[in-house]
Amino acid sequence: MDIEQLRKLCLSFAGATEQIQWGDDLLFKVGGKMFAVTPLVPAKVCLSLKASPENFAELTERPGVIPAPYLARAKWIALESRDVLPAAEIAQLLRESYELVLAKLPHKIRAAIAKGPIVKARAKGKRTRKSKRRK
Repeated sequence: MDIEQLRKLCLSFAGATEQIQWGDDLLFKVGGKMFAVTPLVPAKVCLSLKASPENFAELTERPGVIPAPYLARAKWIALESRDVLPAAEIAQLLRESYELVLAKLPHKIRAAIAKGPIVKARAKGKRTRKSKRRK
C-alpha cells in the first residue's frame, strides 16, 4: 500500500483529517486524535497505528511488525516495510485503529462526526438578525 492509497483509505473514514507534524510525518486524525502515522521520508518504520491489546500482542510476534517507538505503551504497532502485511490486512488494521480512537472520543464529538460535515448556507439577498444595520 503506497502513500496515496493510504491517504485515500484513511480520509474515507468519517471525520478523518490529515496533518503534517514533527517535520516529516503525515498524521491521520479523528476528533483531533491520531489513529495512524506514516513518515514522508525514508525511516525505520513505514506506518504506525493503534491496535487492540489482543491484536497488539499477536501482531508484534510477527516478523516486520514491532511495538511503535514512543507509542508502544498505548498499544501502537509499527510496520518496518509496506510489504510486511497484505494491503487488505493493513486496511482492516487502519479501520480498527480509527474505530478504537473514535470510541475514546467524548460523546459530543462522536455525535458530530456521525452527523457528517455541517454546511451553513445563507439564502442569497436575505439578512440575518445580526447582519441588519441599525439606524
